[in-house]
This record gives sequence, C-alpha cells and structure tokens, in this order.
Amino acid sequence: MSEQKSGANKMWGGRFTTAPAEIMKKINPSIGFDYRLYRQDIAASKVHARMLARQGIIGEADNEAIQAGLDQILKEIEESRFTFSVDLEDIHMNVEARLKEIVGEPAGRLHTARSRNDQAVTDVRLWMRDAIDGLDAVVQELQRALIERAGEHVETLMPGFTHMQVAQPVTFGHHLMAYVEMFGRDRQRLAGARERTNICPLGAAALAGTAFPIDRHFTAEQLGFSAPTENSMDSVASRDHIVELLFCCSMLAVHLSRIAEEITLWCSDGFRFIALSDAFTTGSSIMPQKRNPDAAELVRGKTGRVVGSLNALLMTVKGLPMTFMKDMQEDKEPMFDALETVQLCVEATTGMIRDLTVRPDQMRSFLERGFPTATDLADWLVREGGIPFRDAHHITAKVVARAEAKGCTLSALDIESMRDVDPRITEKVYSVLAPEHSVNSRRSYGGTSPEVVREAIARANARWL
Repeated sequence: MSEQKSGANKMWGGRFTTAPAEIMKKINPSIGFDYRLYRQDIAASKVHARMLARQGIIGEADNEAIQAGLDQILKEIEESRFTFSVDLEDIHMNVEARLKEIVGEPAGRLHTARSRNDQAVTDVRLWMRDAIDGLDAVVQELQRALIERAGEHVETLMPGFTHMQVAQPVTFGHHLMAYVEMFGRDRQRLAGARERTNICPLGAAALAGTAFPIDRHFTAEQLGFSAPTENSMDSVASRDHIVELLFCCSMLAVHLSRIAEEITLWCSDGFRFIALSDAFTTGSSIMPQKRNPDAAELVRGKTGRVVGSLNALLMTVKGLPMTFMKDMQEDKEPMFDALETVQLCVEATTGMIRDLTVRPDQMRSFLERGFPTATDLADWLVREGGIPFRDAHHITAKVVARAEAKGCTLSALDIESMRDVDPRITEKVYSVLAPEHSVNSRRSYGGTSPEVVREAIARANARWL
C-alpha cells in the first residue's frame, strides 16, 4: 500500500479552515487497515447508486458514470495501481476522492442518503460474511482430517485420562472423534453468528435514517442480506456482531489449543504416542538431538492473541453511549487479526493431524499402568455378584491396592489375592480385565468400542462433510 501526502484536510468543507495537528494524522486515519474492505466498499457503493437511480434520487446518467468509475477503481486497486492517502483517512473517502477524479460531479451524488457510519458497518458485515464462510471451510477440512485419521485407528488402544492420570482404555479413533464434535459446535456457532451478521444497515445514515425516499429492502436484497436492520440508531451504534464473531474465534482457538497441547504431550519423551515429521517440527540451535513440536506450541500460544482481541473489543464498546463514536474505529484491527490468526492455526492443526505418525505399541504400554480396567472389575462385581456399585467400588479399590503392592497389573494379580478381598470373585473375572475387553464392552451410544466409533464416523461424515 502506497501513501500520498497533501496539504490541509479539505474533507469537511467550510467548517474547518486549518490542517489537523500532526499527531491527528497518526491517530485518526484507519486506511492503514481498513483498505482491506475495498471490495465490500465498492460493491455496497454500486448497489447504493443503483438504488438512488431506481428511486429517482439521482439521474441514470450519474448512476452509469458512478458504476463505471467504481469498476475502474476496483481494477486499479487489484492491479496495485491505486494510491491510498492517509489524509483521506479511510477506505470510503479514498474511493470517493478517486471517483471524483475519474467521473467528476456525479461522484458527489453517490453519498446522498448515506453516512460513513452506515457505510462502514455495511462494509464490515459484508467482509464478515466472506470471512466466516472461509473459516468454516477450513474448520470443515480439519474435521475431515480428524475423521479420516479416526477411521484408521478405531481399534488402536490408548489410555484415556482424567486429571492427567490413566483412567480407562479408549481408542485413538474415539479420542480424535471428540475433537470432531468440538469443532462441529464451533462451526454451528459461526453459522449462528453469520445469520445475525447478515442484515443490512445501509440506509440508516448517520443515526436517524434519511429523508430521501430510499428503498432499503432493495439494497439489502441486492447485497445478499436477509433483511435491512430494524433501527437506525442500533444499526450504527452496535458492534455485537463483531464481538460475537470474536467469541466464536476465541472458542475455536481454545479448542485448537487443547488439541495442540495433546499433540505436544504425545510427542514428548514421557509419552511418545505420536511423532511429527520434519515438516511440522524444528530443531535446537544448541542441542542437536531435539525435535520440537513448534507448530503445536505456536497454535497453543496464539490462542491468547485471539482471546485478547475479544477482550479488547469488549472493553472498547462497554461504555459507549448511543450512537457512533470514533472508538468504534478500533473494531477492525482485532477482527482482522483474530480471523487471520485462527484460520492460520486451523490450517496448521489440519496439517499436523495429517502428518502425525501413531505409535500403537507405546500407547498400549501405558495401559499397563494405572489399573485402567478397575472400573471393569467393579462393573463385573455388579453384574455377576449382584453387589451394589458403591460396595463393588470399595472392593475393587482394595483389589487395586493388592496389585499395587505386588507391582503387577489387575490381569496379572493371582485369584487368591482377589478372593482374600472378596470370596465372590471367581476366575471368570479375568475375562474383563484386559484393555481390549474394556474397550469392546463400551457399546453405549457415543462410547469407545470400535463398532460404536465406526457408527460415529459414519454419522459425522453425513453431518459435517
């Protein structure tokens, strides 16, 4: 983006006679970031001009000149031949000033029956629609990667953890499918945010509407909005559509951070459940043996940046009276940054999921620790002995203590030691103490048995992909 410098700011006509202070030239303009809205600004202006001509507010010749001029500006920007001026503050005035250079007097009629207040928020809503659609597509691709890898590992045993302690056997496929559900809810939230974003504020003007006989329903329809906004003051004063999007991004980033944390743990020497290739790891400048899961660590780290954008905008809008305040200019930078950051993190996570190599033997070895089939023993006592579960829980705890004292697994503990705890335990108990049996027995809807996980994968393919 280039910059041109000029003399006094002439945007405000006769009301201002001197140039702004030098510091105002630094703090006031938004063109440094809102230039990204040029496509949306031009599209909305073209529709606005057509509506004005359709309503007889401007002549058709003026509309045709405006349409041609805006098309030329779009081409200039896309071909990097457009000069953005800080003195013109924002994308709206930059486009309007260039339009005047191209078509002359008709350019001055374009701003009839609108304000930069409704113009800006219309541009942002148009941009958000595209951004949400783009983000949804990459999250869907992440789900696809997870579902594909889950399908490869519906029978790969691993420990499930609570409190980071070995809890019960699960399958790696089941574990991955948990994230498919999380990211599915993220997509649902994004869809809801898009629906609430997709209303058109254009025509609200500065805050009170306009005396010109405009057709806001035509404008909304032409821009692909579901309807015009209902209240002109709310139209220009509210930023909750951006706040909601930033919350959606923050929740998505938190979910990405959780799987990134697990990838980091699984790559560590303490686990070694998976390995990432050179494509998603880095080395150390001093320790030649190191292979660091930096992609996962950066995904985890960038979550704070996304959540920070949400907090920044909440603090900006929390104390604003009706209607538009210049504070609202601070809505765009966190929005742009959060969307770009979270999309980058989604794509990096998708890459890691497709790249990782699973180490089933190492996962299986963890099932020799922590007595993960203790619950299966308690359930067996309930089924076979008719023992109330709380009593069975107590008996199982004592059996676990025996195994722990002998330094063996439950399946390796001799029957005499078990019967010393409770004589109702028989040799049949060994049929439920293997991790494979534990996993295969968990056939409840949403459970971890391979059969159920395959069904879940089929449903997920139909639901999300």
